[in-house]
Amino acid sequence: MDWRKALAAALGAMALGSLAAEVKIGFVNTERVFREAAPARRAQQKLEREFTARNAELAKLEKQGRDLQAELEKDSVLLPEAARREKERALADVSRNFQRLQREIREDLNLRRNEELAQVQERATRAINQIAEAEKFDLVVQEAVFASSRIDITDKVIKALADR
Repeated sequence: MDWRKALAAALGAMALGSLAAEVKIGFVNTERVFREAAPARRAQQKLEREFTARNAELAKLEKQGRDLQAELEKDSVLLPEAARREKERALADVSRNFQRLQREIREDLNLRRNEELAQVQERATRAINQIAEAEKFDLVVQEAVFASSRIDITDKVIKALADR
């Protein structure tokens, strides 16, 4: 069952179950939490530190390739055929190594980012549950086409995560 149907069913059941009681609904903008919450910012900084050396290695390979390409373009007419082929082979090797390293870094970064975001998500879920229980929410949603600012509890969640 998709989440919209589940939400409609839950809202319908709550409305029918207690017409007199007011339903208290909250909304959390998950993207904002991942962008602004202290644990999310710390995770991003940690990833940047973790990948600095590898990105520097990638930049070094890129420069090496540019330098070889420039040499080839400048000297290709003057170089003997064997020397030109050797430089072209070296350029192809550097290019291959660059692409391989770039792919590895991208894959590793995506894996690490997902690990870090899973931890932030877990902490955010605990904070949302605590806020929901303390303030007696009947329902808290994290995805919505529209959510009024009066039910948006994102700031409370970000603050709760900052306090930890």
